[in-house]
Amino acid sequence: MPSELAAHWTLDPGVAFLNHGSFGATPRPVLESQAEWRARMEREPVAFFARDLEPALDAARGALGAFVGADPDDLAFVTNATTAMNIVARSLRLAPGDELVVLDHAYGAARNIVATAAAQAGARLVTAAVPFPAATPQGARDALMAAVSDRTRLVLLDHVTSPTALVLPVAEIVADLAECGVETLVDGAHAPGMLDLDVDSIGAAYYAGNAHKWLFAPKGSAFLHVRRDRQDRVRPIVISHGATSPRTDRSRFRLEHDWTGTLDPTPWLAVPAAIEFGARLLPGGWDALRARGHELALAARDLLCTALDEPPPAPDSMIGAMAAIPLPPTAGEAPAMSTYDDPVHAALLGARLQVAVGAWPQRPDGSPWRRLLRVSAAPYVDRADLERLAAAVGTLHAAA
Repeated sequence: MPSELAAHWTLDPGVAFLNHGSFGATPRPVLESQAEWRARMEREPVAFFARDLEPALDAARGALGAFVGADPDDLAFVTNATTAMNIVARSLRLAPGDELVVLDHAYGAARNIVATAAAQAGARLVTAAVPFPAATPQGARDALMAAVSDRTRLVLLDHVTSPTALVLPVAEIVADLAECGVETLVDGAHAPGMLDLDVDSIGAAYYAGNAHKWLFAPKGSAFLHVRRDRQDRVRPIVISHGATSPRTDRSRFRLEHDWTGTLDPTPWLAVPAAIEFGARLLPGGWDALRARGHELALAARDLLCTALDEPPPAPDSMIGAMAAIPLPPTAGEAPAMSTYDDPVHAALLGARLQVAVGAWPQRPDGSPWRRLLRVSAAPYVDRADLERLAAAVGTLHAAA
């Protein structure tokens, strides 16, 4: 039986959708808000773009800033966290011999971004290996700091790791790095909505977050936060009218990022509706939603670990609303190119279970590797979905 909250989504009721973390899923009330904004835009496009859009974006950014703990003037709406990280990478002033540090848990696209920036500048990409399974917050801090040198210029740090679903102690790590004079770009793709976020208190130079995942906003809604002392060097990927605007009533950062050409801004304008939706979904609002997702993610981890006879790969404190569980080691098999090419994913989908399947390590080079099942506990998920997944995984394990 699906969660009583599932009626708010348009998802196929015949499939247990346990992969919210990949692309999100937007609830009906938020889609309706987006449709209203789009209808308003198309009713009078000139008035909308020339007169109405700027105050509407200001209002949406204000709601977002209050939700994520950031001054709205330090936020720029972008289409996804990948775009946000590309903007930062383009702004870096690197020299040959400089170093950029990433985690071995980094999202593949994010790693590509900093790897490209390093290659173009003749800089070096350094990978910090964070233990998994047997992850701990202190182990993550130690592994990352061991990879930092006097040549390190930037660390790409995951708030919630994509392949392994670990919540990292980003505020502590950012402070550690600041003591060494190293700036941080936080990949917060999964954090907004999943975690009680306070971007300003984290203190990173740059923070990239998605709103289309755990904040339930439409696809195409994300943000880049840039600390005030770094905004003069961060320019959008697309240069437009803001570059030569004579206006003095707002910052150059605002003028350039708020207008990069004609596009559909309705995913951003629907963000306040998404925030309101989450606040009203359960008594207790967003705090209750986060607690529910955390409890279900822990239940998923425990059910799967029992089915696979595996110990928990990380402590409860490193779990948000997702959990990743290793399957037994593979032998004589190459990892699939993606979740959607993997035979285990195909078998589970055949059982009407949509769940992320990945390889760990992410880039096995002929050495032993393991599959990871990453389970997302969105509001439309119930414990019965998790029990059905554990039973199916147990059957596959027994047949292996």
